[in-house]
Amino acid sequence: MPTRNISLTREQDAFVEDVVKSGEYQNASEAIRDALRALQQRRKEDALKLKALRQQIKAGIDALDRGDFVEVAGSELESFLDQLGAASGKSPR
Repeated sequence: MPTRNISLTREQDAFVEDVVKSGEYQNASEAIRDALRALQQRRKEDALKLKALRQQIKAGIDALDRGDFVEVAGSELESFLDQLGAASGKSPR
């Protein structure tokens, strides 16, 4: 297994030491590997969210190009959003 030296802040080092002492991990390497797995997972999830957001943006732009939209005056925006939220069963804000 490759070896890599890393620098931690005092707080990070104390945290690693605490999770090892508590028995959650057998050693610091296990704790750091688990943290890296969590980081990898978060990045995968972020990439999927970004992909979905881009798809929604494209759908919105396509709708605009088709003329499929409703113009709402700024003074009526809050009321319009409240109506959308009520129709969908949740608050849009």
